[in-house]
Amino acid sequence: MARATPPSGQTNGNPSGDNTAEPAAWDVELLRVLVSRQGTQVDAQWAIHPQLKQDLLPDEWKEVNDLMAKVTDIVGNRFSEVLSNVEPDPPGHA
Repeated sequence: MARATPPSGQTNGNPSGDNTAEPAAWDVELLRVLVSRQGTQVDAQWAIHPQLKQDLLPDEWKEVNDLMAKVTDIVGNRFSEVLSNVEPDPPGHA
C-alpha cells in the first residue's frame, strides 16, 4: 500500500495541531485486480489510480498495460483452475 501525507496545514493526523502523535498515514489504492465469476466463467480486470495514470509517460503506461494484461491472465487462469478442482463439471448423460 502507498502512504500519503496529511492535507497541508496539518503535520500529523491530529486536527488540533498537537504534534506529539505519530504522523498520519493513509492507505491509497494505486492498483486493483478484480477477479469475478459467473457460473464457470471467470473474468479478471484491473484498474489504476487516475492520478498515477496521468503521471506515467506513454512508454511507462504501455509497459504497465502489458504487465497488467499478463497479471490478469495469470490470476484469471489460476482462479479458473482452482474453481474447476473445487467444483468439477457434473457428469453428462450419453
